Amino acid sequence: MIDRDALRAGLESAGADGWLLFDFHGLNPVAGRVLGLTGMGTRRLFALFPKEGEPVAVAHRIELQAFEKFPGTVLPYSRWEELHEALRSIVAGRTLAMEISPDDAVPYLDRVPYGVVELLTRLGARIVPSGQLVTTFAARWSAEEAEGHRAHAETLAEIARAALALAVREGGTGLTETALQRRVVDAIHARGLVFDHPPIVAFGANAANPHYEPGAGADAQLEPNQVVLLDLWAGRALGTVFADQTWMGFSGEHPPDRVLRVWDTVRAAREAACRHIQERVRVGEPVAGFEGDRAARGVIEAAGFGAYFVHRTGHSIDRDLHGSGPHLDDYETHDERQLVPGVGFSVEPGIYLPGEFGMRSEVNMYWGEAGPVVTPAEPQTALITPLSKASGGH
Repeated sequence: MIDRDALRAGLESAGADGWLLFDFHGLNPVAGRVLGLTGMGTRRLFALFPKEGEPVAVAHRIELQAFEKFPGTVLPYSRWEELHEALRSIVAGRTLAMEISPDDAVPYLDRVPYGVVELLTRLGARIVPSGQLVTTFAARWSAEEAEGHRAHAETLAEIARAALALAVREGGTGLTETALQRRVVDAIHARGLVFDHPPIVAFGANAANPHYEPGAGADAQLEPNQVVLLDLWAGRALGTVFADQTWMGFSGEHPPDRVLRVWDTVRAAREAACRHIQERVRVGEPVAGFEGDRAARGVIEAAGFGAYFVHRTGHSIDRDLHGSGPHLDDYETHDERQLVPGVGFSVEPGIYLPGEFGMRSEVNMYWGEAGPVVTPAEPQTALITPLSKASGGH
């Protein structure tokens, strides 16, 4: 379940005697991923992985079946007094790493309720953040997940290129955002992939809303000479590593200079973040999530669009599309966690001009044996227009 040498190294770094996992009704996806439990999960559970000695779990008597393969001792409880006494026996006098984030600095790490921390502290524990343990044990991809992601990434790129190539020729014909969305959904399903939320399709000024959702009351028709944004994500099954991409088109043969300038800036920012991460790894230097954000944001700020880049550069991808590993973020949060082999994440800078249009270019990166590699293998380099070649640019 957990490599003991890697655990010891992570605990040394965290200044902790053990890693205490907590979950209740799926509040903490990290616990679910590390423990790999199945079952209802309707009661509080704790699992301690100490620096030395065997693991110990505390679980309710009606949910012990899920712990049949737990590699250590299981302390059952029913009454709250039993729960507190069992916890006291394993936490008193120990410094324990848990999924907390001081000042809620990184919400994806702040998974343990305040009351639980309060209880454990009263029982004699000292609680510290588990950030790098989460990266090491919950955010890394398996070889199978990595291979699946690469295949899904190429499929999504094909779907996006084809959908946009057709759409940009239909400006002024009545094509709606939801109609294009349905085409993309059908294409994803036809390739045997699934998603948890339909793709984002936005025309013109709607693309200036980063999380725009077309639907009733918000379903624009594509006019000639408009920006088209398509953000799509999918995998072979829910709970697996998805691919996540954003592609851009323009429903006119000759995009105006302002559109091209914004596109060139966004693309350059994407490439700057990827290049910075790859170069740091190539020379053997550590690289933290916030550094990727700084690399992309610096390009956009230098071009005069800094005020219009209103989200982080990228998010962790694991079995959740927005995962628990390091994010490329020095904007919404300051994510100091180190990128490590085995992790994956998005790179998606954007510029959003209210009332005009928005641009985002999204690829994914995975740190495999060859270092951090971009997916899809051929990212978008030019806007897709009616004059574009089959490769998706001109």
